[in-house]
Amino acid sequence: MKLSIIIPVYNVEKYVAKCLDSLLDQGLDHKLYEIIIINDGSTDTSSNIAQNYAKIHDHITVIDKKNGGAGSARNRGMDSAKGKYIYFIDPDDFLISNCLTELVETCEHHDLDILTFMSKSYSAKSSKDKSLLERKDFKGSFGDNLFSPIVNGIEYITNVNYRNEVWWFLINREFLKNSGMRFAEGRYLEDAAFSIELILKSKKIAHLQLDAHRYRVTPGSAMNNLEPNHYLKIIRDIQKAVLDYNPIIAKLESDRAHPDCIVRVKARQQSLVFFSMTRMLKSTMSFEEVKLRMKKMISINAYPLDAFLGKDFNDVAYHILMQFYKTEGRFYFLFRFVNPFFKLRYKF
Repeated sequence: MKLSIIIPVYNVEKYVAKCLDSLLDQGLDHKLYEIIIINDGSTDTSSNIAQNYAKIHDHITVIDKKNGGAGSARNRGMDSAKGKYIYFIDPDDFLISNCLTELVETCEHHDLDILTFMSKSYSAKSSKDKSLLERKDFKGSFGDNLFSPIVNGIEYITNVNYRNEVWWFLINREFLKNSGMRFAEGRYLEDAAFSIELILKSKKIAHLQLDAHRYRVTPGSAMNNLEPNHYLKIIRDIQKAVLDYNPIIAKLESDRAHPDCIVRVKARQQSLVFFSMTRMLKSTMSFEEVKLRMKKMISINAYPLDAFLGKDFNDVAYHILMQFYKTEGRFYFLFRFVNPFFKLRYKF
């Protein structure tokens, strides 16, 4: 079997059918790939929709489990996968028709550990949260060639912008198994450190300039949900992901990796700090907790944001906000000034 596609499913009844339809519209013989749906304790009709597809298509499997988050669902899928390559996709996203054949054939022909490809945002209607600065299309930039040079992970990170998520690359399952990598469980951004660490472990990684993936922008999705307690958990989980980067950076520095690679990884870590600060401004978090969290970021050298602005983060909005994020004092002033206005929407 060539490919295992793993989908963590939780309460996505509006979108999962489109995701599955896109995976079936790939021109691949059904004997060559499997679709593993991990139903992570859905309480809507998502499981029923998935089961109906499985009844019709014998290469679709549905595994039910107690709710534990996307990380635990993906780990369960990894343990069940049989394909030579693994692809993780979110259930509210979808693929362009007939792209998987080229992706799998490219992996096979070049015996790659990882193959990355292009992704674009998709929205039926604009999100209510217009300040999600972290939303970016992913195109890659390894020269103008359709297919990049095959390099190791250090060279890749040195030269190519990358995303934290796992839905923009295929992975050789044997390489993934030997890496010992698992997703963090019980939290959001479970794939942030996973993605960068896996890339850095790879010996043969390349980028294909193929428009393959659509990331659906939905106001009610996990990362866009504005419910106060959920929003606080997102902030706290973002900062857990920041902590995950520290041993990765320490190893790069110990190994004397290319300086540009180290700077890029530090910039990505600090981008998480930046986005957590932006979210704190709009949250119900107390000023006392904000200060504690900022002190923690300082203690692990993730703040000040001296590596943030650069190749990957250079939009005007970033530069403007950085004038307020440069020092603790400026940020605290901004927080105490603007946060009460955001708390009004929660009727605090």
